[in-house]
Amino acid sequence: MQHELTAPAQKQDATGEPLKVKDIAAALRVDSTTVYRLIDAGQLDAYRVGSGRGTIRVSRTAFTAYLEARGIPAAELAVTL
Repeated sequence: MQHELTAPAQKQDATGEPLKVKDIAAALRVDSTTVYRLIDAGQLDAYRVGSGRGTIRVSRTAFTAYLEARGIPAAELAVTL
């Protein structure tokens, strides 16, 4: 039996992937607990992925909107997102 080799799946562009709470915490130089509080207070839009408790993700658009609403320039973040 002959198998055809297929090209590996292309990786998604990193700019389109949602952010993890720990990534946002590192960018803002705060603890993850602070990010969870922002989400609980409705100041930062997030969604849950997976079954059970799952994990929380924040879209890059929501994070950008959060930064713009507070006047935080992206250049001042601790990490590049």
